[in-house]
Amino acid sequence: MAREDAPRDSYHLVGISFFILGLGTLLPWNFFITAIPYFQARLAGASNSTTRILSTNHTGPEDAFNFNNWVTLLSQLPLLLFTLLNSFLYQCIPETVRILGSLLAILLLFALTAALVKVDMSPGPFFSITMASVCFINSFSAVLQGSLFGQLGTMPSTYSTLFLSGQGLAGIFAALAMLLSMASGVDTQTSALGYFITPCVGILMSIMCYLSLPHLKFARYYLANKPSQAQAQELETKAELLQSDLADSAVPCVGLHSHPVRLPRHHSYGDQLHQSREVESVLQPHLLLPPLQHHGLAGTEPDLLLPVARRGQPAAAPAGLPAVPVRAPLHAVPRAPEVPAAHPLPTGCLLHHLHAALCHF
Repeated sequence: MAREDAPRDSYHLVGISFFILGLGTLLPWNFFITAIPYFQARLAGASNSTTRILSTNHTGPEDAFNFNNWVTLLSQLPLLLFTLLNSFLYQCIPETVRILGSLLAILLLFALTAALVKVDMSPGPFFSITMASVCFINSFSAVLQGSLFGQLGTMPSTYSTLFLSGQGLAGIFAALAMLLSMASGVDTQTSALGYFITPCVGILMSIMCYLSLPHLKFARYYLANKPSQAQAQELETKAELLQSDLADSAVPCVGLHSHPVRLPRHHSYGDQLHQSREVESVLQPHLLLPPLQHHGLAGTEPDLLLPVARRGQPAAAPAGLPAVPVRAPLHAVPRAPEVPAAHPLPTGCLLHHLHAALCHF
């Protein structure tokens, strides 16, 4: 929810930056899995006949290493574990370090994968290096996405939509790249080299966009002092709900403030002592009365008084929130009438009254 005093997003630069960041989070992995025919060819030996078959119809040989199964396992398991671990990393690792560190790590891993395209290697070591790359890429991607979603939580919901739109566009780009590769008829090495270089360009653009956010006034407003911003937004939401409630009913209201409420020290039902408490809520009689009656604090006489400001003088409001004028100097909560408990008659008395009634007739 955008606040009234928030600056404007000039030329929608912050929205474009988060759109590119969303594109950069999923573009590497989408291009990586698009190059699966290349990996299958390398693991099968990549003979001349195999290369010729792959260059024509992009179908791979028999998967001797169970490549697809291992890729699925080593991509989803780190993604799950590091998404959970990110809930604890934010306490000890700064957000900027997590985001920029993850982007740089993914960039280096894709640069290594692109370099291996031109390096001759036996299938065994190549499979091990590829599986390690898969594991690390998804681990850093989980930390990256979790950290970016944490930043988006402090901003208006429109920017979360732009971020998710960028992630969706990443899949479209990978599909279009595969169609262009098939239509051009290039060999698998050239296609794979393009698949691995394109995400590097997307990651570099994401790094530039993230580094530009602190220089934009709109982004600084929401990303700086995030705890206080979250509390202010919560108070603003309460104030809006309060205004809508007052528009629907004529119930007098004290306002969105904290007031000390002094409860009686001696209760008529016993010797229980009640200490003064700090009530931080919207003090409305129709909201306070049911809970107080539930605890036996209601009565016919004004034992419970809620101190408020005088008529026409608004109470002191927190910074950034307008004070709501009150309509009454205090609110008295009447005590409910006591109902005496019914005591059963002894058995002897009951028989005596029954005998007297029979004798009367």
